Amino acid sequence: MENSQYTLYVKAGCPFCAKVLNFMDEHDIVLPIMDISLEPYKDGYDKLINLGGKYQVPCLDIDGKALYESDDIIAYLNKTFVEKN
Repeated sequence: MENSQYTLYVKAGCPFCAKVLNFMDEHDIVLPIMDISLEPYKDGYDKLINLGGKYQVPCLDIDGKALYESDDIIAYLNKTFVEKN
């Protein structure tokens, strides 16, 4: 999915978000990240609701579709970015 649009929604202090971010760091995966606990991204809460109907982070936005759960996000990132290389 090389042409896909991604945004990873996270929140400071969230251990599940940290798990995903650590995986990304370990595998040099660079995606846009929106920390919804920081300015100017506090409108990220509304974006999360519009995207997937809930305030759950981490959330990976893949072309306007929400993927929740850190293990599921890591599995997707591994399949899409790590195993391809």
